[in-house]
Amino acid sequence: MKDLTQGSIAGHVISLAVPTAAGMLFQTLYFFVDLYFVAELGDAPVAGVSAAGNIMFIVVALTQVLGVGTVALISHAVGRKDQQDANLVFNQSLLIAALSGLIALVGGYWMTNPYLRLVAADEQTIAYGRAYLFWFLPGVALQFAMVAMASALRGTGIVKPTMIVQVLTVLINTALAPVLIAGWGTGRPLGVAGAGLASTIAIVVGVALLSIYFFRLEKYVSFHPEQWQPRLAVWKRMFTIGLPAGGEFALLFVYTGLTYWAIRDFGAAAQAGFGIGTRIMQGIFLPAMAIAFVVAPIAGQNFGARRPERVRETFRVAATQSVSVMLVLMVLCQWQPEALVSFFTKDLEVIRVGALFLHLISWNFVMSALIFTCSGVFQALGNTVPALLSSASRIVVYALPLMWVTARPGYKIEHVWYLSIAASAVQTALSFTLLRKQMRLRLGSPASQPA
Repeated sequence: MKDLTQGSIAGHVISLAVPTAAGMLFQTLYFFVDLYFVAELGDAPVAGVSAAGNIMFIVVALTQVLGVGTVALISHAVGRKDQQDANLVFNQSLLIAALSGLIALVGGYWMTNPYLRLVAADEQTIAYGRAYLFWFLPGVALQFAMVAMASALRGTGIVKPTMIVQVLTVLINTALAPVLIAGWGTGRPLGVAGAGLASTIAIVVGVALLSIYFFRLEKYVSFHPEQWQPRLAVWKRMFTIGLPAGGEFALLFVYTGLTYWAIRDFGAAAQAGFGIGTRIMQGIFLPAMAIAFVVAPIAGQNFGARRPERVRETFRVAATQSVSVMLVLMVLCQWQPEALVSFFTKDLEVIRVGALFLHLISWNFVMSALIFTCSGVFQALGNTVPALLSSASRIVVYALPLMWVTARPGYKIEHVWYLSIAASAVQTALSFTLLRKQMRLRLGSPASQPA
């Protein structure tokens, strides 16, 4: 356990965010490795895997319910020096993870065809997306166990074991991808199915490694089978914080699904370009997301320890660092977006669409950094409803004009990206306003606090 209620806030943010970003980078490389080899198969496989991969937003939404609730409650318990409650929350999160994984597996297979028929450009794209998901869904189900264990560690201020496991799983996935997708060394390429299978095998190894860590090395929170019976009071505490956070990512799934729907008439090349651009953007967001991830345990421990001045300082430091990094990355996407996209494909139309997407959507980067940081503080304060409200505002501002624009003559794909920028601006303003209100309610007025 690492006590985050003492010492430099800036130092804590950097020391936790760097390994978190490294782990998230390698985690994202799952998708980049798959995308690199799948892109060699053509536009339809890329579009199919990209459309199918959008289901991960639902999975992330569900794991967020579990992860955010676990981090918040365990960080509060650590701040109060209540190890017993931290262990109870952790073991209940394991039980929820097992049930959630089973539901995700069954629901994923059930919803694959209806979802792909809604968003995919043609039958060939649907077939590729279905083949990918068939082998990837078991790994998706196991993500819940990995999130439960990683979130418990993050709540106690420990992030390096998770980073190491993420790196190892990506290395496994990287080694398996060319063998299973392209048939290197075997002469039996599985195509997109191999991409899904490689990721699933890597996730299985990751869950096993984290389990070994908890059995042998972790001392503050650990496996206690006697605490694996349902404790509904604990579930209520976790879901009160976690459900709105999960709703944020569910709305992100709706947002991305709307985008695929809006550009489907531009063909598979357009969807492939958007898919590649989105994956690149996810990688670019990693520094800001890593900072937001560590804001929750840092501010959460200080909130539990009743150190409001350090909670406020956590937001100021994290926002400054996150915005600074995203400004640099925004300049990169303004300068050379084609170079980023062309690494994954040689198709000129796919490159054109992907580069246009990155060039325009990069205006969202700074706003996204502030949104992520606000969300991290909402989690630390134990009230994630404001973050959900700000995300809902983005959908409303985006969806209604989008439906109108797509029906107009002269509709162009870049109109979608302009609407996205406007929606992000509204969400940023609302997130910041709601955070200031929550800080006044839960931390009191800065002027009333002792120096």
